[in-house]
Amino acid sequence: MNNIYLPTACEILKITKQTTIEWLFKVKTDIKPECGQFIQVSIPKVGEAPISVADYSHEEGWVEFLIRKVGRVTDSIFNLSVGDTLFLRGAYGNSFPISEYQGKHLVIVSGGSGLAPVRPLIKKFIDDKNTQMDLLFGFKDSDSILFKDEVLEWKNKRPMVLTVDKACGIEGECVGLVTQYIPHLNLAKDFNQLEIVIVGPPMMMKFSALEFLKLGIPEEAIWVSFERNMSCAVGKCGHCKIDETYVCLEGPIFRYTKAKELLD
Repeated sequence: MNNIYLPTACEILKITKQTTIEWLFKVKTDIKPECGQFIQVSIPKVGEAPISVADYSHEEGWVEFLIRKVGRVTDSIFNLSVGDTLFLRGAYGNSFPISEYQGKHLVIVSGGSGLAPVRPLIKKFIDDKNTQMDLLFGFKDSDSILFKDEVLEWKNKRPMVLTVDKACGIEGECVGLVTQYIPHLNLAKDFNQLEIVIVGPPMMMKFSALEFLKLGIPEEAIWVSFERNMSCAVGKCGHCKIDETYVCLEGPIFRYTKAKELLD
């Protein structure tokens, strides 16, 4: 009988510094995640942490994680180098329903490191001429902007609002919270053709969703992703449980019809 908690040793292929506390790790693995899923990343005798998948290639056999240095496990990961080993198990949770977004008007709103889990989603649709896509990203300041080269590339292909607390020198940037700019988005007139994805801190997701609701967008068209601190990731420990909902099993992707009961 297989041990569902047993991770696999995987080689670090590349490390890219994004900010002072957020680095991108590219890891060789046979795990084949989908957009929105997470993987349990661990170091023996140190600990384990759930990390959203920031990109992947099933064909080439690698995944990318945006890891923020915020605790014992991530501190240890930041001490690793290319060629060293990370231990992975997963992938876990549900994924973004790609087929439901195709051919519609997809609006993606992210705050801070919430850009990482929607990055694969953006890459899937960035060149899809049959799917309209608007992007709205919020960061604390210019030093916090993630995937800067990609963001500039996306900006040349799709309507984008990039907002920061302070002007950052990127042409066309805005200052303020993402919620300020939601009423000004050029949304499809047929709300049945709209799909809204919001990923970021809980308060940002909550108030962003409320702004869309004020515009008359139905709850069924709004999706959020929860960044809970999963422990077992298989619905056994209850660490991620909110009321009767196991986020690791039923999420991390939820329609707002369900998410509104779970948001803090």
